[in-house]
Amino acid sequence: MNLKPFIPSIRITGEVKDGMYIHIEEPTETISKDAVQMWRLTNTIGHAIALIIIAVLLYCADHFHWYGWVSPVLYTLGGLLILSALYSILLEPVFVQRHWRYRIDEEFIQLKNGKWNTKHVVIPMEKVEYVRTEQGPFLRKYGLYDLEIGTTTSNHTIPAIPQAEAERLKAVIATYAKVRDEEEEAI
Repeated sequence: MNLKPFIPSIRITGEVKDGMYIHIEEPTETISKDAVQMWRLTNTIGHAIALIIIAVLLYCADHFHWYGWVSPVLYTLGGLLILSALYSILLEPVFVQRHWRYRIDEEFIQLKNGKWNTKHVVIPMEKVEYVRTEQGPFLRKYGLYDLEIGTTTSNHTIPAIPQAEAERLKAVIATYAKVRDEEEEAI
């Protein structure tokens, strides 16, 4: 049995050394700054609905004389929800937009997000099975799309990309993935 020691190697401008990549350039492309406004709007609506539900429950607890512990619990939940709303509406959208990065080249799709808990996903182009754009009503309001990339085992999303960029990236990924499939079929 011939066991080789694990020696990491580096990818240098598209070349493979020792069968492994040792350097992958960091992702630098950012998502749209309009994402901040879109996330603030959706978070505001979600938290407003939750606060209205808590207010109705508080009214019912008082009006129908529910158990004595219900009102303090609802007030506590309301307070926590207000703190959550302050974070989710004022801070989180800016933070997420500033730290979301992606990079697409003919070898890989890279997705990187988070500051303290950084998540960096590298998807080999030959693993891509599909790519599609999605747009809900809030994304449509700001002219943004989510770009979803599917592999055999998972799917990944680049959020809040302007329409023209999303269509361009979808075509680029589809082209690179198709080129890979054609090359593999030729072998």
